[in-house]
Amino acid sequence: MLILLSRTGRCAGLAPPRKQPDFTVNAATPFCRQPTMKQLAFDFAGAPAPALDNFVAGRNGELLQNLVELAAGRAHERFLYVWGRPGSGRSHLLKGVAAQLHRAGAGAVYVPCAADTRFKDGLERMDCVALDDVDRLGAGAQAAAFHLYNALRERNGALLASGAAPPVQLELREDLVTRLGWGLVYQVHPLTDEEKGRALADHAAGRGYRLPPEVRDYLLTRGRRDMASLTAMLDALDRYSLETKRPITVPLARDLLHAAGSGGRESGR
Repeated sequence: MLILLSRTGRCAGLAPPRKQPDFTVNAATPFCRQPTMKQLAFDFAGAPAPALDNFVAGRNGELLQNLVELAAGRAHERFLYVWGRPGSGRSHLLKGVAAQLHRAGAGAVYVPCAADTRFKDGLERMDCVALDDVDRLGAGAQAAAFHLYNALRERNGALLASGAAPPVQLELREDLVTRLGWGLVYQVHPLTDEEKGRALADHAAGRGYRLPPEVRDYLLTRGRRDMASLTAMLDALDRYSLETKRPITVPLARDLLHAAGSGGRESGR
């Protein structure tokens, strides 16, 4: 049975919600089954799958818009290369595009690249191929990537590729470097702590509560720092706060991080 909760922690449909959160215990409040901290930690550990709609754009608004157009089949340019340092969101974007196209019924595949990567047969017949960390490919796979690029372009397919540096700085075969620079090239700018803080505050506001600055700062300096994990943590905190009628505080966040196995860790910069 699905139990819906208002911000007051009451079972939905049994009492009208109040305008402001109420964390007081009311003896008249009907019983609602509460999750254990372990269950909430498990929910938090299973962060949402990467998607275009849960990517916080920051300074990457134009890039995100182009990828949204590509995933919707409206893009004028179907070949893009994105680069940035680890943790900037490159993989998130490639996975998000491939997943959205797949849900729409298109043939799309995400390929994490490594020195020993060997491409499967039939990639040239896909609607979209996303090659992540293309700069890690060995010599044989680099040749295969070059031919894959040409084959997809000939049949109006799409190719997304990512790397740690712009195409001209990649230590790859020259013809592949040239192909990667033919389409749109974007740097993926990582979010600053200030941008992450604003995004967390906006996410909390969208769920109907104000995120205390001290809780925001605690989350940004403990545990995982990617936005998918941070927003999953906020959602878990919100749920636990509602169902236990406790306000969202640093001790509550600390309890959940400890239960998730990441409490007390220093920032993952």
